[in-house]
This record gives sequence, C-alpha cells and structure tokens, in this order.
Amino acid sequence: MLRTLIGAGLILGLLTGVAAAQLPMPSLSLGGDHKRKLSPEEQAKQDAVDKAYNSAMQKIPDKKSTDPWGNIRQASPGTSQNSGGK
Repeated sequence: MLRTLIGAGLILGLLTGVAAAQLPMPSLSLGGDHKRKLSPEEQAKQDAVDKAYNSAMQKIPDKKSTDPWGNIRQASPGTSQNSGGK
C-alpha cells in the first residue's frame, strides 16, 4: 500500500512539474517586444553602423563552390575507360 502511494505521488509530482514548465513566466521575458525607443542621436548612430555593416558585406566576394571530390572523379562523367563489353 505504501509503495503504491509513493509511486502515485511521484507520478503526480512529475506531471505537475511538466505542466508548470509549459506555463509562461510573468517575471521573465526573453522576447524583444519591450524595446525602448531610441533617441534621434542613437538612431542615427545605429543607422551608420548598419550602413557600414552592409557596405562591408557587399565587399566580400562571392564564395565559389568547391567540389571536394573533383580530383577523384574522371574528367568527364559521360566517358568511361571501359571498352563497352567486348
């Protein structure tokens, strides 16, 4: 009887812990919904930083796709060195 009560209490405790983890925490906000308004000076500085970032990103050349198996494959995949089944 005691073993059954302990097991039921353990299961009940685990279920309430899982259910409590799904509830939103009112004191903890991880979202960015509560951002403060920037002053005009701060906004201008942020715009300058964004503009510098975008111009730096445009200066980076496009990365060419590399084929790691290129030197292992044959020169052209359509040709083979087989004689065609002599």
